[in-house]
Amino acid sequence: MQHAEAKFNKNSLLLALRRYSSAVSDMEQTILLPNLLRDVPSDEVWDCDAAEESCRDLYDNYLMLKAIRTTVESGLIPLDDHKAKNNTMLKTLEPLLDTEPEALFRFHLRGLFSVMTDLTKKTRNVTEKYMDIIGVAN
Repeated sequence: MQHAEAKFNKNSLLLALRRYSSAVSDMEQTILLPNLLRDVPSDEVWDCDAAEESCRDLYDNYLMLKAIRTTVESGLIPLDDHKAKNNTMLKTLEPLLDTEPEALFRFHLRGLFSVMTDLTKKTRNVTEKYMDIIGVAN
């Protein structure tokens, strides 16, 4: 992994995507019984969906993290999901649409880099908690 990372700058989006994909692969190889994550609450605040006011358990996080990796690697976004979120997001991002393309690109790049870094941390956290559940020292 280090050799492949050596050719990217530490702030490279490609490196962030590669780290995330690697963390999810490690999570999948470590978590042999994902059902053990059911009903184990996540202690991270952003797991709570404000609209539903419910928090995901680690099993839901596990499935979400795998699904995001599949989307990142395949580039395929489910049509229904894209349409529903696009309408909501478009209304909140309308002021940005008049922004210069380079500034808009930098804004989205910064956001995507931040999200990928957070998802990588979350993936590692789920893996660590699973190891705690089965009694394996990190």
